[in-house]
Amino acid sequence: MRLPGRPAATLAVLAGLAVVAAGGTGLVLTRHSVTPQWPAADVLPVPTGPIAAVPRPDAAPVALPVTLTIPAIGVQTPLIRLGLTASGALQVPPTATIAGWYTGSPRPGAIGSAVIAGHIDSYLGPGIFFRLSQLRPGDRVYVRRADGTLAVFAVTSVRMYPKDHFPSLTVYGATPDPELRLITCGGTFDYELRSYLSNVVVYATEVT
Repeated sequence: MRLPGRPAATLAVLAGLAVVAAGGTGLVLTRHSVTPQWPAADVLPVPTGPIAAVPRPDAAPVALPVTLTIPAIGVQTPLIRLGLTASGALQVPPTATIAGWYTGSPRPGAIGSAVIAGHIDSYLGPGIFFRLSQLRPGDRVYVRRADGTLAVFAVTSVRMYPKDHFPSLTVYGATPDPELRLITCGGTFDYELRSYLSNVVVYATEVT
């Protein structure tokens, strides 16, 4: 996901550098319209399938997430809450320097697929998820919660999907255990649309 305001020439150069340095990261899924401050494609739509957890009677409630730490790629950020826009798309963080947890998904550490999204860059430089695609299986992801508890996840895979063929059920669907999805933009940058054409999704599962 890219913030506007960058001259066309600078956009082209930095977009190319972003793809090379990050191996292709981002937060764009479709070309739906969004609020004026963002490029037209920079929005994460609500999945067509349910974001739900498989019920488990012994599952204890968990507190709200407040910070995200990914040592392998130097990420340390507070987590804001992301809801829905008037058009039914997922809100995006108002700045490239922080990530956000989608409140329509489970809380990190609860049963199901918790969703955290962030930008690749802005006209000021790399965003919080600029290096997301560099994660590898086994890398740890830490989510601190409001009650001081820590949810620890291990990366299981990193995938890139064209926005036009984004597997919503695979990414957002119900799971029997606590899992995490980190999402940003990636792939080729379309200069006309001012948007990346793919999404990078990091899959992670909770470890004890």
